[in-house]
Amino acid sequence: MTVDRKKLLDFVLNDIAKVRILVVGDVMLDRYYYGEVTRISPEAPVPINHVTSTKDTLGGSANVAHNLALLGCRTSIAGFAGNDYHCQNLLDKFTARGIDYKGIIRREAPTTTKLRIIGGHQQMLRLDFEDTEPVSEHYAERLIDYVEQSLQNGLDAVIISDYGKGACTEDVCTRIIDECHNMAVPVFVDPKGVEWEKYAGADYITPNFKELNAVLSKPIRNRDEYIEQAARQVMDKYNVKNVLATRSEYGMSLVQPEEGVVHIPTKAQEVFDVSGAGDTVISVFALGISGGLKPVEAAYLANLAASVVVAKLGTYAVSNQELQKVLTDVE
Repeated sequence: MTVDRKKLLDFVLNDIAKVRILVVGDVMLDRYYYGEVTRISPEAPVPINHVTSTKDTLGGSANVAHNLALLGCRTSIAGFAGNDYHCQNLLDKFTARGIDYKGIIRREAPTTTKLRIIGGHQQMLRLDFEDTEPVSEHYAERLIDYVEQSLQNGLDAVIISDYGKGACTEDVCTRIIDECHNMAVPVFVDPKGVEWEKYAGADYITPNFKELNAVLSKPIRNRDEYIEQAARQVMDKYNVKNVLATRSEYGMSLVQPEEGVVHIPTKAQEVFDVSGAGDTVISVFALGISGGLKPVEAAYLANLAASVVVAKLGTYAVSNQELQKVLTDVE
């Protein structure tokens, strides 16, 4: 496929800062302990990791917001966190990135935190601190009220980032989509699980191949013709308007109701870690469309941005400067 890279570069340089996007979903903190393994513990047959450094990053829907903010978008976030140290860590990071977090609602549950133990370049263990029960009606109403207020104040897009941790209930999703449509604001969904009825009416949905496969009645192969058929089945069954399917080494497929399908090959490179790549895709894709790019142009830009992320270890957010560079370097 051919796109006008000069147009995309101009968008990245001049138009992103005008776009206002709200991210709604499962807010997380990603914590990493990095070290080296040189011996086995005398206490039990397990490796000893000599920790040399630690790092905390924004994860889940917070990583979507992080991507948007680093690219220069006017970003706000809504979701849930606990009354704990991990929440304060999140809020400090939102502040540092200029992310409006007035939509973060505190409740008596742990802030979702993923702690990963890394030995060399190998993940050895992950510890999850979380409560995945669906949020109560009381908290759901507070979240929806905030979204409605944000829409009244002016938004160019809303992203629903569902990680299956309890924030994106059926009531929350359906009402947010309805409210957005009442205000003519497009909704982008990064789905989770197989209950996609709650995403009905979404303007764009961005499943990866595994997620697309899981929601279908029978498995499919990761080939162009099967992906298009699967996407159209999803569009018909769940009343989703457009599908951008991410397909690992096979790139992406953008399926639209009238314009047909466009398959975008991946940018050849070494892949270290796919963590957060889906967050980058929906961030850049939503940013592009809500900022005036055609869907195929936004998908192409998202594909380039994802190529930066998968070359990094751990959860990573692409910056505006990195996106400029990959646009000028691309063949």
